[in-house]
Amino acid sequence: MRYSQDHKAQTHQRIVKEASGLFRRHGIGATGLQPLMKSLGLTHGGFYAHFSSKNDLVEKALQHAANQVDGICAELFSQPHPLHAFIDAYLSEWHLTSPHEGCPLPTMSAEMAQQGQASVTTDHVIDARLKQIQATLQGSDTEDKSIVIFATLVGALVLARGAESDALKQKIFEVTRSTLKSSAPYA
Repeated sequence: MRYSQDHKAQTHQRIVKEASGLFRRHGIGATGLQPLMKSLGLTHGGFYAHFSSKNDLVEKALQHAANQVDGICAELFSQPHPLHAFIDAYLSEWHLTSPHEGCPLPTMSAEMAQQGQASVTTDHVIDARLKQIQATLQGSDTEDKSIVIFATLVGALVLARGAESDALKQKIFEVTRSTLKSSAPYA
């Protein structure tokens, strides 16, 4: 049975969206194509009608995650105290427990780098966040300061997600949050 191009495009988007969430939650390597397709009620063989390889899907899923996060960040950086809003959202309980909806850098991009699969999409995510952070800063070396702020946030999230103790997770967030907020010269 032949499907319309619209149906194929919708199915393609469903696969990308589901993969984006699963890759961020469970990891790229831990997410098999067969379980992914089965979760959508599709056959494993149908995967190749949409993607040339798993790596092709990974890049598209990363782009989907980047677009999702760009929308969230646009809202955060339009608030009266944008850097504080961004720091609070990045180091939030929601972001800690919802990797499937949050920033792909601590999950997908880290795993891709370990596998030697650098991505221009990762560069886009990093550059976009750095520009948004930099726009909130004043003084000299705002580019360097934005790198330190963002790297600290990503690192704090990775550490907190890896910690077993809830008290330690919260301590990582509290110390990082207060240090960044008190030391950054805002515009």
